Amino acid sequence: MCLFCKIVNKEIPSNIVAENDDFLAFHDINPKAPVHILAIPKKHVDSFHEVDPTIMGGMTEFIKEVAEKMAMENSGYRVITNIGENGGQEVKHLHFHVLGGAKLKWEHFSDSHPMENF
Repeated sequence: MCLFCKIVNKEIPSNIVAENDDFLAFHDINPKAPVHILAIPKKHVDSFHEVDPTIMGGMTEFIKEVAEKMAMENSGYRVITNIGENGGQEVKHLHFHVLGGAKLKWEHFSDSHPMENF
């Protein structure tokens, strides 16, 4: 069972922000922004590449609710999902990083030269 499935099953504690029958949102333990929430489906899906599109409609509404609960809907926020090893995915359970609370930079590419990435 993966780390996030254990969080869903309450086997590992988390700082929950929002929850319904299908989705769970909790604070990231290694935040990259003043507000850094992870939103996940309760049903295990390895990544965005494998997700059934019908889940995404509910996930979209859930992420909007999380943003509103964290008072970011007007100031703005970023939603990111990483897919696979080269995409930076560390936990093989579909999850979306919901970041905000400040003007966000895109630091990991800010000083790079695009051709050096290929």
